[in-house]
Amino acid sequence: MNGHARVPPGVDPAKPAPARIYDYLLSGENNFQSDRAAATKIMALVPEIRDCAWANRGFHQRAARWIAGRGVRQFIDIGSGLPAVGNTHDVVRSVDAKCRIVYVDNDPMVRAQSGQLLNGTTGIKVNLGDLRDPERLLADPDLRALIDFSQPTGLLMTAVMHFVADNSDPRGLMRHYLGALAPGSYLALSHLTGDHKPPRAVREFRRVFARATEQMHFRSRSDVERLFDGLHLVSPRDPEGPGRLCYVGEWEAEDADLADSDGSRWLYCGVARRPLRGNPGPGTWPAPGTVSPPVRHSVARRPAPAPPGRPSCCRRDR
Repeated sequence: MNGHARVPPGVDPAKPAPARIYDYLLSGENNFQSDRAAATKIMALVPEIRDCAWANRGFHQRAARWIAGRGVRQFIDIGSGLPAVGNTHDVVRSVDAKCRIVYVDNDPMVRAQSGQLLNGTTGIKVNLGDLRDPERLLADPDLRALIDFSQPTGLLMTAVMHFVADNSDPRGLMRHYLGALAPGSYLALSHLTGDHKPPRAVREFRRVFARATEQMHFRSRSDVERLFDGLHLVSPRDPEGPGRLCYVGEWEAEDADLADSDGSRWLYCGVARRPLRGNPGPGTWPAPGTVSPPVRHSVARRPAPAPPGRPSCCRRDR
């Protein structure tokens, strides 16, 4: 970013932020020297981290398009990150131009940049909100002006829940969000893991983000699976059949061998549907469209969208 560019209120250029670090990893320009320095430290020990970011972005785009293909016409994208070509609205509106999208992020720079890009675009809102305050996030008037909670919704939470500490009750947060959604809604989620990774690399990740606006919390496969409690994991190839948790490069991959890269194995992912009827499973959910008691907890964000020109073997976004 140009050193003379206007810095939005609430943004500290000297402190790295996840949205801007990811933006740099995806070859974006909405980042500061502190973000580039943080990314460089991670890349020195985890050189495949750029591919990790691209693989996650590809999963996000494929999952959003797939959910839109199942007839969902409204989306809440939490931890949306900095804008570029290939945002959620670009992807889902390629399926149906009438899709409505609410982007939410807790980084003021995301709102400032997205607001400039989307100025005058109907059916899209960009909100400043905190994942760990679901009551306020879901009750926002701008969000409720676009999202009809009596109808199925696509909830996109890619590469964001790993910024929620255990003491902020990530499973409780998920129950809160899922409880507000109508039966037939979908969740697309990805999450960093330390499974089968060199301990030194995981420590470096944590050390770098300890100095950032948000901290990193790795989780095991079983921990990530618990975030889908009460939902039915789906298979992109057989929507009525059982799905499974997998690495981000694998989900609906055109070439499974190519997609199974070292970078993609840093993140588990899945897409799941809220059941149409019957017991939702573990935990108690409020009725769709209601807002359950406050859970006060500050988010991070999801990587920025992939800019054009990336080779298809790395984009994996069809």
